[in-house]
Amino acid sequence: MWRHIKFSEEENALFLLDQRALPQRERWFTCRCLRDVVHAIKKMVIRGAPAIGVVAAYGCYLATLSIQGEEGWQDVLRDKLSLLEDARPTAVNLRYVVERMRSILDNDGDITVDELRWMWLKMAKDIHQEDILINKAIGREGLALIRDKRRIMTHCNAGALATGGYGTALGVVRAAKSQGMDIEVIACETRPFLQGARLTAYELQNDGIRTHVICDNSAGFLMAKKMVDAVIVGADRIVRNGDTANKIGTYSLAVLARHHEIPFYVAAPLSTFDMRLAHGEEIPIEERGEKEVTHIGEMRIVPEGVGVYNYAFDVTPGMLIDAIICEKGIIYPPFEENIPKVMGEE
Repeated sequence: MWRHIKFSEEENALFLLDQRALPQRERWFTCRCLRDVVHAIKKMVIRGAPAIGVVAAYGCYLATLSIQGEEGWQDVLRDKLSLLEDARPTAVNLRYVVERMRSILDNDGDITVDELRWMWLKMAKDIHQEDILINKAIGREGLALIRDKRRIMTHCNAGALATGGYGTALGVVRAAKSQGMDIEVIACETRPFLQGARLTAYELQNDGIRTHVICDNSAGFLMAKKMVDAVIVGADRIVRNGDTANKIGTYSLAVLARHHEIPFYVAAPLSTFDMRLAHGEEIPIEERGEKEVTHIGEMRIVPEGVGVYNYAFDVTPGMLIDAIICEKGIIYPPFEENIPKVMGEE
């Protein structure tokens, strides 16, 4: 089991495997307060919607360490949670977890700081373990879709490093491997942060799963050569009609997959579904700094003064998605009808 998110009660600190340094170095980043957690989320020390949610839960606990129970401490803590909630706008898991933690504070006006601190730490540990179990369930459910498919293309990193420790899209791959299936992953490099080349390849190599990395712009060529049997990606937010926000470039893969009659699947926990939004146009899309595009490491590759668009995510229309895999099973179109059923809105 991958252990890239560790909490030490002895040190009262959260330790994160710094994904910016991979695969060259395994370097750990220490969070001892909420400010450290917000920094880790914003600066991509940790990334991936489910993993951000897990880390946010521990961040809520760390936020209590500076609270002594002075008058108005609840409002001070709520302000801290708002800062955490806004650390990254697209991934809905972050907001889901903060709202879940905040409900304990809001629903018990007599709770003490010590009581809340104890409850939040327990909740953070439970959320972490829940995420791993949910991901394993996603993996098992997804097996039905890939039993006759050997070569799986994926985008970004939807594996252990993007979750509590197993993976959504790569959870399906891991489940297939555990069943003895001969499976191969084709990982798109995923510019500009190279999550596929650096992170997906790193963790799959460590797990002994055959992997090939490709340049993002070669995906269509491989599909045309019939080198891809299915595409499976993760998600940062899925809305009521199935429109799905994921790492920039996912939409292009979905269009290519439809043209080449290759099934396109999304794997995500129910915490990624945002039932408040009807259409993908309503999803906030994060824009990140120019340097991620203009530089590779510290080396500039774009001329000075040239403008940059660095949208971190795009939205794939539900009409291009053949199925969504969640812990409760496989959701098929029409998503407008079937997603609410799975979410218990019948």
